[in-house]
Amino acid sequence: MRSTPLSAEGAGGPAPFSTDDLVARRGRLIGLGEAVLSLPPSGDHVIDPSVPLATGLRDAAVLIPVVARGTEAGVILTQRTDHLPAHAGQVAFPGGKVDAGDVDPAATALREAEEEIGLSRFLVTPLGYGDPYITTSGYRVVPVVALVAGDPVLAPNPAEVADVFEVPLSFLMTATNHVAVRREWRGMERRTFEMPYAGRRIWGVTAGIVHALHARLYGAG
Repeated sequence: MRSTPLSAEGAGGPAPFSTDDLVARRGRLIGLGEAVLSLPPSGDHVIDPSVPLATGLRDAAVLIPVVARGTEAGVILTQRTDHLPAHAGQVAFPGGKVDAGDVDPAATALREAEEEIGLSRFLVTPLGYGDPYITTSGYRVVPVVALVAGDPVLAPNPAEVADVFEVPLSFLMTATNHVAVRREWRGMERRTFEMPYAGRRIWGVTAGIVHALHARLYGAG
């Protein structure tokens, strides 16, 4: 079932999948002041119950940067370089491990986005958190949903980022675009999601985070 909201700009509400619509839904996000790392997580083990829950977790955060494109919105994503030791060549949100000096996951996400793609934190307004996501590799990742002002000029770090691109929020937040597949990983077959878009393959942890965010923002209740 397509998850398009019933409201529209001409019918007394913001246009579906616009930044205004996202702001109207911010109450469905986890508040920035909440202890998000202590909340029940989503994760690889939820998508595929045969995957064991990772232990000894390391905390990380990613930024989900949303840019206004007229009455629609775009989401900034990165293509990682092929030589990285982990997740080489994959599509990802800017982000990384929590440092001791980061006051909260939002600070981590803002710092990492600045380092990875040159996105100034002064252009970014965090709206709230998505569900913490536990990866099979042992990370607890906090998604930080945020608005980006204007049309920022980005400067990707070539050591980490091969490309930066946008995907419409409407595409990511439409359930029928979340394709469940089974793939081999470390000698075992596991269930994951794929979201093929314009010749790119969004899958794994990034797709899992998107899937959980869709349920939070557009699910029942």
